[in-house]
Amino acid sequence: MSLFVTLSSGQRMPVVGLGTWKSAPGQVKQAVLAALDFGYRHIDCAAAYGNEQEVGEALALRVGPGKALRREEVFVTSKLWNTKHDPQDVEEACRTSLDHLGLSYLDLYLMHWPMAFQRGKELMPRRGDGSVCYSETHYRDTWVAMESLVDKGLVKAIGLSNFNAKQTDDVISMARHKPVVNQVECHPYLSQADLLSHCRSVGVCVTAYSPLGSGDRPWASSNEPCLLEDPRLETMAKKYQKTTAQVILRWHVQRGVVCIPKSVTPSRIQQNLQVFDFSLLEEDMKQIDTINCNERFIVPAVERDGKRVWRDAEHPHFPFHDPY
Repeated sequence: MSLFVTLSSGQRMPVVGLGTWKSAPGQVKQAVLAALDFGYRHIDCAAAYGNEQEVGEALALRVGPGKALRREEVFVTSKLWNTKHDPQDVEEACRTSLDHLGLSYLDLYLMHWPMAFQRGKELMPRRGDGSVCYSETHYRDTWVAMESLVDKGLVKAIGLSNFNAKQTDDVISMARHKPVVNQVECHPYLSQADLLSHCRSVGVCVTAYSPLGSGDRPWASSNEPCLLEDPRLETMAKKYQKTTAQVILRWHVQRGVVCIPKSVTPSRIQQNLQVFDFSLLEEDMKQIDTINCNERFIVPAVERDGKRVWRDAEHPHFPFHDPY
């Protein structure tokens, strides 16, 4: 089983990386140092996580001339936030991430969502009633601006995140530099079989964020199922003498899905990489496939008239109205 997938750009992307979403400042630097010391060679970042400077401090201690690792040995991803979709803002946003990370180039730069928000410094520009201010900018125009980052050598490749199949095809149909990745929520409760198969057919690698079901998502409610405590997975973990997390990550890896589990706990960071010394039987892979219930955890929701509804469902480019 390879530790890498080869992207359509020819780059080799490590199949397990460290996710940094929800890693608090003060914790993320140590998490990145631990990951690099345990053998991780893939770090997933984003401007919107608000912690790229601290990730950069860790990279500066381990990567570069005279350090333990050469720059080309570490695969670093960042993402363009929704308020920076205006073509005039794209290069500056990318350069800001590079500056915070202390890097001269990114291995991969993703459009974080297909939805543009109003330009400006606010991460979440809101009206008085709390609703988000959207922008008319089309993701195709943003993509053209991202392509010039490849031309200028600021990024090695570009890709998508949270795009549905139709939107992915839309970008591919006009792209000069094709998207190499679509990073989406994916775990046994949201197996994304249709999207995975579609992305495969058009040469786009799928990366799973929240690959373990994101039990620490800020809006989790007590009545939602907890993937890591699913008795079917716990039983399987005992059979393989592995943790439930390791069984889930191994399922991703065997499906050819790159995964970026987030942790700030050194022992868990280490365990999450220890998924290459065993493999799941075909019948167990199939059993995990049956756990799917299309349970999407990572969609910001708000209360309206006493009901939980998707916050951005009104956005013209909201990706989750389509089945995949």
